[in-house]
Formats: sequence, C-alpha cells, structure tokens
Amino acid sequence: MEFFREIRSKPWLESQDVIDNARFGGSIAMPSTRLALRIFVAVVGVVFSLSVVAYADRMLLADWKPVPEPTIMWLNLIILIASSVAMQWAVVGARRDRRSQLEAGLLIGGACSLAFLAGQLLVVRQLDALGYFAPTNPALSFLYMLTAMHAVHILGGLVVWARTVIRLWRGIAAEKVLMTTELCAFYWHFLLALWLALFVWFVIT
Repeated sequence: MEFFREIRSKPWLESQDVIDNARFGGSIAMPSTRLALRIFVAVVGVVFSLSVVAYADRMLLADWKPVPEPTIMWLNLIILIASSVAMQWAVVGARRDRRSQLEAGLLIGGACSLAFLAGQLLVVRQLDALGYFAPTNPALSFLYMLTAMHAVHILGGLVVWARTVIRLWRGIAAEKVLMTTELCAFYWHFLLALWLALFVWFVIT
C-alpha cells in the first residue's frame, strides 16, 4: 500500500521544495517561487557575464571607439538605487503590517524604475545627438545591447510589481503579499548589483 501511495503522490505540485543542506547535515524548506527566482537570477547572471566577456574580446579589434558616458547615466544610477531602497522599505512595511508603508514603498520603487527606463532612453537620444551611431561603432552596439537586456529584465519585474500593487488596491491583507514583496525586493537588489557592475565596466572601458 505504501508503494501505491508513493506512485499516486505528486511531489512536483508541493508548495515547497526540500533542499539538502550538506553543511549542516539536514535540510531546509524553501518555497518553490523563491527557488525559481534564484535559479532565474543565476541564469541571468551567467548570460550577462558571457556578454561582458564578448565585450572585452571585441575591444581588442582596431575599429573599437570608446563612447562617452552622458551625465544622465549617473542620475539614472541614483534613481535605480532609490528604487531598490524603496522596495526594501516596502518589505519592512509588509513584515510589520504597516499597509501605508508597504504601498508607499512599492509605488516609489515602481515609479523610480519607470523613471530609470525613461532616463535610459534619454541616454540613447543624447548619444545619437552627439553623432554616435551603433552601426558604425561596436562599442555603442554593446552598450545598447546590455542596456536593453537590463531594461527588459526590469520590465519583467514590473509585471509582478504591478500585480502586487493591484492586489493591495483590491483590499488584500499585507501579509498575503509579503512573499511577493520580498521577491520583488530581492530581484530589484539583483538588478541594481547587475547595473552597478555594468556601469563600472562602461566607465573603465
């Protein structure tokens, strides 16, 4: 009977995945959504790392022309930092059942993210106005590619963010969106760290 119960069970539908913890000789429980996000973040990190490696190799060719960093890129960095801080503030509000703080943190974080994306578009327009064109400059092509990849991941995070805000506006309890808010904050911190690394790389090269 035990054998047939195991066959009928569907472990892939469980809400939590058990991960062996070899260091402590036990196991820890992690929600499947958290595990999925961590795997996704790891994959994204690898993709960006390979892109930076390709960037470094391409720099060795003679047609590589450095591109100036518009001042607005520094402002965009500050805005992205503000969005990450706001998301963490929202997490604190959710954990302490402070609904107003939770909503304010989410709204500020989302607004700053949208402002960051708008700022990145202004960077592209400013570079075009200065006479830098991607088809004739591989450095600019890589800059646009990495910036676009980063922007796409921000847009993906904003989809989850929007769903969380809508649920709050519909009157759901703060504790019901705690995990989603924590995942948003974790993702925003990752995007900030990723952009910091890219920004330093752009400045150096």
